[in-house]
Amino acid sequence: MNLTGIISISGKPGLYKVVAQSKNSVIVESIQDKKRFPAYASDRISALDDISIYTLDNDVPLKEVFAGLFSKFEGKEGLSHKEDIINLQEVLFDVLPNYDEDRVYPSDIKKLFQWYNLLVKAGLLVAEEEAEEEKPKKEKAEKAAPKKTAAKKTADDKPAKEKKETAKKAAPKKTAAKAKPAAKKED
Repeated sequence: MNLTGIISISGKPGLYKVVAQSKNSVIVESIQDKKRFPAYASDRISALDDISIYTLDNDVPLKEVFAGLFSKFEGKEGLSHKEDIINLQEVLFDVLPNYDEDRVYPSDIKKLFQWYNLLVKAGLLVAEEEAEEEKPKKEKAEKAAPKKTAAKKTADDKPAKEKKETAKKAAPKKTAAKAKPAAKKED
């Protein structure tokens, strides 16, 4: 699961993909409707790469939780975030049995399922095996593409300095014709 460049903006629903950076903002694109707008430094932005879930042992990165949900739901959308919280907690307990129920709030669980469904619907969650299978296909396509070969050097491929020197040697010398004053006619 690669969550690089996907963010959440506090106060705005949904998830966003970072498209570009400007001088004092980040240009983001909504995952749902593909609309772009700037997100400023005053907005509370959280990268999904940096988010983790509290467990009794140590924190588990969000991408590992999404990987567990992805395998549980076989790559399809999961339960809606509007489901009863008890059902959502049971599914999360199946995926992450040692999550800390005291520090992981029901609102966090709902947001987790909402984000998972948004990412699956957008096609941004891909299992590691599928991602690894796509890499060799791309490499094969690159190898099959015709390679550019270096052409043999000709006199025209010489650097500019050499061209000037060659041109000076080859060009015949021109002498400037001196203008003779017109002769005076004597009568």
